[in-house]
Amino acid sequence: MAGKLLLEVVTPEKLLLSQQVDEVIAPGAEGEFGVLPGHCHFLSTLSIGELRYRVGDQTNHMAVLWGYAEVTPTRVTVMAEIAEKAEDIDVERAAAKVAEAEARLKVGGLPSEVKEAEISLEKARLRKKIAERARQKK
Repeated sequence: MAGKLLLEVVTPEKLLLSQQVDEVIAPGAEGEFGVLPGHCHFLSTLSIGELRYRVGDQTNHMAVLWGYAEVTPTRVTVMAEIAEKAEDIDVERAAAKVAEAEARLKVGGLPSEVKEAEISLEKARLRKKIAERARQKK
């Protein structure tokens, strides 16, 4: 399809998304990057962040936690450790996880425990933000 990209999002469990899109914005390890049809080839590691993809005038959101993105002029393949579509995230559960992670962070502990709590909080906040955005669209 001319003027489109094939976006595929794959996790270890399944192919989560395979769709023709107009634009992809991904959370690269060095910062967000955008991809339009005809983009040059490259490979990037991904961090914890929001993957956005546009089809026409509709923008969709997804939580992505680590992985890689391979870009070609006609395709973006995201191989994520964890990925969730906005509509699949439970807002209340995500909010509870934010509170839980904040409480763990307050307790403190060994540096490794604090780092783990910080990562949990970052993941929980991301999931909550994306879920709330999906709820507002409805």
